[in-house]
Amino acid sequence: MKKNILTFLLILTALNLSSQEFNPDDIEVGFVEKLGETIPLDLQFLNENNDTVTLRELIDKPTVLSFVYFDCPGLCSPLMDGISDVVSNLDMKLGEDYQLITISFNTTDTPEKARTKKENFVQQIKGEDRKHWIYLTGWQENITAITDALGFRYKPQGVDFAHPSGIMLISPSGKITRYLYGLTFLPFDLKMAIIESGKEISRPTINKVLEYCFSYDPASRTYTLQITRIVGSFIIFFAVVIFIYLIIRGRRKNVKK
Repeated sequence: MKKNILTFLLILTALNLSSQEFNPDDIEVGFVEKLGETIPLDLQFLNENNDTVTLRELIDKPTVLSFVYFDCPGLCSPLMDGISDVVSNLDMKLGEDYQLITISFNTTDTPEKARTKKENFVQQIKGEDRKHWIYLTGWQENITAITDALGFRYKPQGVDFAHPSGIMLISPSGKITRYLYGLTFLPFDLKMAIIESGKEISRPTINKVLEYCFSYDPASRTYTLQITRIVGSFIIFFAVVIFIYLIIRGRRKNVKK
């Protein structure tokens, strides 16, 4: 009986720590999903040609949206490589079935720098299709509004930023329909997300490994594996298994008596 109580207390403690750790209000760097909500479409940005545009003007089809900053020493370039790679392997027409928008969350980034970055990452995409990957820069007020609307949490770290990695699907009406996490994406996953976005269907994301297991290390400017989180998850799992086992064994002993 004492073992059962001890195990039960261990589970409660672990679950309490876990719930505190993953309180959305406490997340400084990561994604807070806002599926089904509509982004502010009247926000203005500058495209890579230095034209002032609104999201309402741009978003008229399922849109794959990503946040980066152009001097990022870690995740941003691999993320854009990942987008370029999956698009080149997708059996859907860029510009007709969907489009890409990448927004810099660094106010010092300029349309000129956006144009240079775009040229680096559209090489795998067919010539005419390249114009449908739109790069935007803007002002702090509008950047804050769009990152808040999508639950994209980032934090300045000196001249760099701690930030998560992933893409978001926006429907033609501006509804947030899907989050896909990581640096690389499967063509099938993205295709299904685009189709659902076109139908205004919001789906939760199963794979949240990057957000859960990694955090930014400003000293090394890399994302590092969070051993304590993983160990905590295993502790909770095995504690639950042990607790159930002890209950079943205790009942069997009572039956035999």
